[in-house]
Amino acid sequence: MAKTRVRTGRPYPLGATWDGKGVNFALHSAAADEVRLCLFDADGGQERQLPLTHRQHHVWYGYVPDLAPGALYAYRVKGAYDPGAGRRCNPHKLLLDPYARAIAGRPQWGSALYGYLPGEEAEDFSCSLEDSAAAAPKCVVVDNAFDWQGAARPRTPWSKTVIYEAHVKGFTQAHPEVPEPLRGSYAGFASAPAIAHLKRLGITAVELLPVHAFVDDQRLAELGLVNYWGYNSIGFFAPESRYAADRSPGGAVREFKQMVKALHEAGIEVILDVVYNHTAEGNHLGPTLSFKGIDHASYYRLSPQDRRYNVDYTGCGNTLNTTSPVVLRLIMDSLRYWVSEMGVDGFRFDLASALGRGAVEFDPHSAFFAAIAQDPLLSTVKLIAEPWDLGPGGYRVGGYPHGWAEWNGAYRDTVRSFWCQREGHLTQLAQRLCGSADIYEPGGRLPTDSINLVTVHDGFTLADLTAYNHKHNEANGEDNRDGENHNRGWNGGFEGPTDDELVQAQRARMRRNLMATLLLSQGTPLLLGGDELGRTQQGNNNGYCQDNQISWFDWHLTPEGQGTLAFVERLLALRRELPSLRRPRFFTGQPGPDGEKDITWRLPDGSEMPPERWHDPGLTAVAAHLSRWAAVDDEADGDATDSAMPVLLLINGGEEPAYFQLPAAEGAAWRARIDTCTATGLPARGDAPVGEGYTASGRSIVLLTQDAREND
Repeated sequence: MAKTRVRTGRPYPLGATWDGKGVNFALHSAAADEVRLCLFDADGGQERQLPLTHRQHHVWYGYVPDLAPGALYAYRVKGAYDPGAGRRCNPHKLLLDPYARAIAGRPQWGSALYGYLPGEEAEDFSCSLEDSAAAAPKCVVVDNAFDWQGAARPRTPWSKTVIYEAHVKGFTQAHPEVPEPLRGSYAGFASAPAIAHLKRLGITAVELLPVHAFVDDQRLAELGLVNYWGYNSIGFFAPESRYAADRSPGGAVREFKQMVKALHEAGIEVILDVVYNHTAEGNHLGPTLSFKGIDHASYYRLSPQDRRYNVDYTGCGNTLNTTSPVVLRLIMDSLRYWVSEMGVDGFRFDLASALGRGAVEFDPHSAFFAAIAQDPLLSTVKLIAEPWDLGPGGYRVGGYPHGWAEWNGAYRDTVRSFWCQREGHLTQLAQRLCGSADIYEPGGRLPTDSINLVTVHDGFTLADLTAYNHKHNEANGEDNRDGENHNRGWNGGFEGPTDDELVQAQRARMRRNLMATLLLSQGTPLLLGGDELGRTQQGNNNGYCQDNQISWFDWHLTPEGQGTLAFVERLLALRRELPSLRRPRFFTGQPGPDGEKDITWRLPDGSEMPPERWHDPGLTAVAAHLSRWAAVDDEADGDATDSAMPVLLLINGGEEPAYFQLPAAEGAAWRARIDTCTATGLPARGDAPVGEGYTASGRSIVLLTQDAREND
């Protein structure tokens, strides 16, 4: 390695910044007595250590001339090693830059990666003198230049947003039409067949499972498994390199941008599932890979009783300390980078309650929420919370600030319980269908703040929800102890695959009911990628470590899978066609210009539902009548009401058929558009007028529309 010199440089920006002539390095550490920049040759072997002698406000910095993109680097930090005081500096451990734009290699597990001497009692923590350079991943200097060629952000309004949750690799790994070298990559996700599928469905946003650089922890590696989902972040600025078809230094950065560009050109937004609540360094017995060795006490929440131990609100061994300015700055800088440099359109925050905690309790006015609210860039993108964590009072559905949408766990539980468990009541289902006003309206929130979901990556797929009553996670190597036990599923009386045609038909109807409820509800629908194809995980409800056919999409569709895909397409087409199904505001129950209410709940005999009937435990069938005035003329939404169709949604939760008297048509016939009792989900009579009444089979949903223009 040629002789290298360090010039003064600048303390900002943090990370490694190439200016065309060299690279500026800046690292924040209040715990350090000395910081050494470590440069490596192309294969990560030979190391040259350069002291960063300049320091300002705990930022250590220096400029290395003639260094170019592709250079490998990391840090060593010398300081106090005193676990009892929350200090874990160890210069024998190579440390990743928290601001690294790219990371090369993966941990080679062994004793060298631990800052203490493994095998001793946890209370001892003797300092390890074993060097970790050969076993540790390295950071990569990157060139951020990229020609977006004018590709514009779609900026889809919330009321028109349909989110598709997918894994970058799993989406195309087995896709026969994607070129083999691109399968499972960012480039594969951006390929013409992949985008064509999303466009065919009518998806407006993809929500990608974590793409921040992450680690497969030692336990999984020893089992021959990986952290497939990626909820084990170690680099909050670096796209995960294993998803890049381009394996050159910095190739993942360029390829990720190309993917975003292609999706934007197709009118599809990109939302990242981000994990800022914890890191891959685990608890007090975890490895020293980055934050722990740089400034453990600044980055992590430590136990007030004994600072040797981490506070764990995440179930992953540690919790990042968002009350620390260092951590808050890291998260804000990371978010801004992904929006401004990488082009993304929003974020879903994993275990977001952990980010909004003060000293202990969740606070919707915390520094984290305030920092995002005042930021002129971040406050304009889509912000979605997973509104819970494992700490005290962590379940906060409906408790987030304005400007935030939330995964609505109450929606999921109500819909599953009603259709699969035959539990709950029509009252609760009606609330969820109307955007969960009982949860969001009192705080001045909007129906679109409710991210409606029935299935997501964590849990059963839709096919498995209706084929298994119990989890089957043996392949995970945890003796089936992992994963949710209370799934609210229904197998039709037989666990797993069956040739019984009656059971198959019952399961298929259940899936249609669940999907129709999801896509016909007010709020923002989140579709689990693969559910439209009938994807199964063979009863595994926690496939976090299954990088194989259990998790990958199967694109060879059975006739049943083809029917499911066509049904989902039709539902989403109706959602686009009928603005009353995606209102930006809650229903008022007040009459419009022609005297009709925006929504009227009716009994099967056609009469308006008396308020007291909502408390009737025997109520099993009800109709929601949406007038043309339910299609809100909202400037942000752009939907006019003059051509909107009245909509009638018939819900029969009972086992027996229910005959519904339809509202007077007044010259325009009612036409059935969806009927979940049929194998296709299409009405048996096609699009023909249905007359004055309609029979909804037991356990079914029917959607009818009336051509309002004939009344003008």
